[in-house]
Amino acid sequence: MARVEPAALTTFLAIAKQRSFRRAAAELGVTPSALSHSLRALETQLGVRLLNRTTRSVSLTEAGERLLARVGPAFRDIDEALDELNVFRDRPSGTLRINAARAATRLNLIPIAARFLAAHPEARIELVSEEALVDVVAAGFDAGVRFGETIAADMVATPLGPARHAFAVVGTPSFFERHPRPQTPHELRGLPCIRFRFASGGLYRWEFERDGAELSVEVDGPLTLSDIDLMVDAALSGVGLAYVFEQAVREQLASGQLVRVLEDWCPPYPGFFLYYPSRQRQPAVLRAFLDFVRAEAD
Repeated sequence: MARVEPAALTTFLAIAKQRSFRRAAAELGVTPSALSHSLRALETQLGVRLLNRTTRSVSLTEAGERLLARVGPAFRDIDEALDELNVFRDRPSGTLRINAARAATRLNLIPIAARFLAAHPEARIELVSEEALVDVVAAGFDAGVRFGETIAADMVATPLGPARHAFAVVGTPSFFERHPRPQTPHELRGLPCIRFRFASGGLYRWEFERDGAELSVEVDGPLTLSDIDLMVDAALSGVGLAYVFEQAVREQLASGQLVRVLEDWCPPYPGFFLYYPSRQRQPAVLRAFLDFVRAEAD
């Protein structure tokens, strides 16, 4: 059998990881058609089919599974060996892939990433923003950003940005000309509210706490969204009350565009955390980013 070029195996590994020709092509910076041609050439050279392809999915054959099991760790060892050379460089380089909740991306991660990239011009950061929880290791990410209670126990977590956050119930001044201001969370049930739906399909119950007593309220209203920024826009349009991060409406509250209620029921809580696998060696660019985040927190 003729020698298989490493580039052909890199193509196979990218498709096997992404389970998609389109996403693998984006990762490698080539067209899907070029990727498909390269994969077919590899299968022809090896004399076996490595992937099952349909119009909607890509899966590994038994031969593909076996090749992935043997070649995947070897290529990771090569990547790690090359990454270790970063200790001899003055500045970290490479791409850091982070999966983060949308709110964390906008409120915390983008500002920190901008400052980090300015300090380390040879580094790259790829942010994937989504609400659904993902296995960052299986999905090929170096780290994730979520609230502390959602992070798996086998992950290492460090605070990202402000140590404390707070939610705020907000509406426009004109809204409160038409509706009474709630004095307790229970009174929200009689007011039009903007609901939030998780990626899992469930609706968020607004959570409150005062004097050690915790309370959750299932609100109702004419509009349901799945994005915090859109909820702020909807509140500004007068559709109803929104329950959003205080940090996301700080300017609107200061300008008087929005009015806050039930503030004594919305105490601060722990903010977002940057987390990463505890069992794997950290890439040099992740180590540099962690050092940067911790230095900013000091």
